[in-house]
Amino acid sequence: MSTRQQILFWLISLLIFGAVLYLLRPVLLPFVAAMAVAYLLDPTADRLVRWNFSRNAATWILTVAFFATIILVVLLLAPLLYSQIIGFIDRLPEYVQSARSWLRPIVERLIERIPILGDPSAIWQNTANFAAGWTSWLGVGVAGMWSRGLALFNLLSLLLITPVVAFYLLRDWDRFVAVIDSLLPRQHADTIREQARRVDAVLAAFVRGQALVALADGLVYGLGLSLIGLEFGLVIGLTAGLLSFVPYLGALLGSFTAIIVALLQWGLDPLRLALVAGVFVVGQLLENAVWQPRLLGKRVGLHPVWVIFGVLAGASLFGFVGVLLAVPVAAAIGVLIRFGLDRYRESRIYRGPDVVA
Repeated sequence: MSTRQQILFWLISLLIFGAVLYLLRPVLLPFVAAMAVAYLLDPTADRLVRWNFSRNAATWILTVAFFATIILVVLLLAPLLYSQIIGFIDRLPEYVQSARSWLRPIVERLIERIPILGDPSAIWQNTANFAAGWTSWLGVGVAGMWSRGLALFNLLSLLLITPVVAFYLLRDWDRFVAVIDSLLPRQHADTIREQARRVDAVLAAFVRGQALVALADGLVYGLGLSLIGLEFGLVIGLTAGLLSFVPYLGALLGSFTAIIVALLQWGLDPLRLALVAGVFVVGQLLENAVWQPRLLGKRVGLHPVWVIFGVLAGASLFGFVGVLLAVPVAAAIGVLIRFGLDRYRESRIYRGPDVVA
């Protein structure tokens, strides 16, 4: 088989695989989640095997411990988060009214200088109508999502199917890797293995490391904002930590949201605003000086812009399943692009016809 035929074969296979994934996307969530769990736990399982545990025993220990921890965290945090979210929605009209009261003089002076903006009273009336409608829609929407969350998130499949699939995937992970390795085309097996190792290094650095960094950020932000008395500080902090999966995104959005809430809660109080900003400054200092060097080190990561693009593209194509697949696919594509650029720089197209690579 010629090189052109091989490329055509793999392109067709990739297109068929992508089409099958797209058609089966409604039922993929528990399986993709189970694959993510098995991938995260596999290094620990290998370590337990080296400590003379059987693979089956190591799988049982890790699977039970992982899902028991998830359930415990949900049981502890869900009621508190729910009460804070509902409280924020209830207080939102008050926040809007407070913002209007101290923004109105500024806006009216601006309108006086720029008459083309229109009648101030009409602008404020439209703003009030929009805020009232939006807050009402938000309250109904969040309450509906909470009450129908079991159906929307397909909780039954996540709770029942994901642990079972994760157990079998983790137990047989090395066997699956060996089977896939045996199916590689022998002519290019070494090259494919090398690129697969690079993809694994990127994922290990980013997914495992950045997930722990995001968790630590969320704890610092949530506890810090709660201790200084910011309303809904726990929700804001944990959300900022979750968004820190993309470096710096969580800190930027979280600090902006926290300062807005602080302004609405305390007004222009310099000390309170400084404390809110200080929480995020301390979190960033800890992240850059402690957590990233220890959890990420000098391993290759993914550029934040590439991660954001991958998450948005995955969500658009596959929904929540696409969000889970975004980082692995982005890592693989990034490694393949670097591999292609290396080959291009070694080729006669780049070096010229008279230069031998």
